[in-house]
Amino acid sequence: MSGSPVAGFTSTRSKRPEALFGTDGSWLPPGRMVRAEGSRVWDANGREYLDLVMALGAVALGYGHPSVARAAIAAIEAGVVGPLAPVLEEELAADFRRLMPWIEQLRFLKSGAEACAAAVRLARVATGRDLVLGCGYHGWLDWCEGSAGVPTSTRALFAELPFNDVDGTRRTIAAVGDRLACVITEPIVVHEPDPEWLGVLRRETERVGALLIVDEIKTACRLELGGGTQRYGLRPDLVVLGKAIANGFPLALVGGRQDVMAGVSRTWISSTLATELVSLAAARATLDVVQREQVPTRLRATGTRLLQGFKALETRYPSLLIGVGGVPQMCFLQFAGDAISRAVARGAADRGLLFKRSAYNFVSLAHTEASIDQALGVLEEVVAGLKS
Repeated sequence: MSGSPVAGFTSTRSKRPEALFGTDGSWLPPGRMVRAEGSRVWDANGREYLDLVMALGAVALGYGHPSVARAAIAAIEAGVVGPLAPVLEEELAADFRRLMPWIEQLRFLKSGAEACAAAVRLARVATGRDLVLGCGYHGWLDWCEGSAGVPTSTRALFAELPFNDVDGTRRTIAAVGDRLACVITEPIVVHEPDPEWLGVLRRETERVGALLIVDEIKTACRLELGGGTQRYGLRPDLVVLGKAIANGFPLALVGGRQDVMAGVSRTWISSTLATELVSLAAARATLDVVQREQVPTRLRATGTRLLQGFKALETRYPSLLIGVGGVPQMCFLQFAGDAISRAVARGAADRGLLFKRSAYNFVSLAHTEASIDQALGVLEEVVAGLKS
């Protein structure tokens, strides 16, 4: 038997070589990772890379942040998991409620996909309706996926809502009316949201009696401490948080209005390891660092340097680069074709830079002005070489 013992090469689909680099056998991609520290990673071949992928946005403080590592080690020494609900669960939940007052109650889970699914289930419990409209990426589970293996009847209960399209959103919600359980949306989908669109989204969901869920998996502890909900003054019924809230440890949550969260007593949302101590401790330490170090503000400053560099590259090489998406904390280049994006990602890796050729590249607290300049210099060299 040949090939990797892991089906599809790796358990995280976005980390496949073909996803990152478009590997087709003519180019040798970086090896599997063995270590990460700060803003750098090392592969099994001993090569060091400056990283802009940052675990797909799960790490905002930098890999192996000392405060988070110490908290995790203490939790390991405390036994990791047990038969009773831990004190730490309630303490961390109270932290989130204090810092994000729109979260009146919450439930912890292990992944963003689980948290989004739990939010949708709670919305269906609250409304007694089935239909869901989504805007952005909300995971791989059946309720929002149309790929092979998902029953046709399940697919029929989910439809896409157009981001930043005021008239299209109004028409779409009106068309489904009292069949709509909820709208779930990311606050940023390539671009920032239009305030008028956000207003329509809130008014129209209220008008038809549906819930509004804001998916902050990518944006919490990055865009602001409270993500887009805080940044844009949103009024969601539920939010889902994940990725950077525990700086790479597996934790997510669904939370919001107490009356909606009360639906947990009428359905089944549970996970054996939702309350293991290590991720809870890591999240509590992460929240402390995010506040103390003013992390979203610092990421905005560092990310602005990267975003401006991307825009300068677009201006200098318009035949290869056709746009820049995202915001300073999470941004990316848009390419004139897939072959160009592959060549840039491969050329960057050959020069010691891990660069996401699609949405998004993420800065972290560990990135410095010098490391951003290094990354931009590598990209300039690669793109200039392609043009010539």
